[in-house]
Amino acid sequence: MNINTGVIFRNYNKKISIYEIIRAKKYCKKRGLKFFLSNNFKLAIKLGLDGSYIPAFNQSLRHLAYKTKSSFIIMGSAHNIREIRQKEAQKAKFIFISSIFKKNKNYLGLYRFRLLSKLTNKRIVALGGISKLNKKKIKLLNCFGISGISYFT
Repeated sequence: MNINTGVIFRNYNKKISIYEIIRAKKYCKKRGLKFFLSNNFKLAIKLGLDGSYIPAFNQSLRHLAYKTKSSFIIMGSAHNIREIRQKEAQKAKFIFISSIFKKNKNYLGLYRFRLLSKLTNKRIVALGGISKLNKKKIKLLNCFGISGISYFT
């Protein structure tokens, strides 16, 4: 079975350490994982990463002015239809829709998740509260993949 796995480096709380990013990039490359940088498109290109992740709160289109390799992947997250349209305008190849199971302020549930995923032609990735217990429910959805922290730890 071929499983494509990637790591998104998110660091919103403190100053970004380029050495820390390079170290993580080498780790991922050694293990055959794709490596993405969150919310810093220019640095992702400069360091030769596999792509960039654009969070839901980032609505900028400035990254479209940068020239990238054809293999460079842009991903984004969304919580509603307005944000999905924004990620389409930002040329995201994958859209992470959250939160599917985690009951927070962005909680969607299975039915609303499915409705939102039908409103776009982009590849949809389920995000939020995915665990081994609710893994079977993911098969009910029309999504390209899953993403999470607690599932993989």
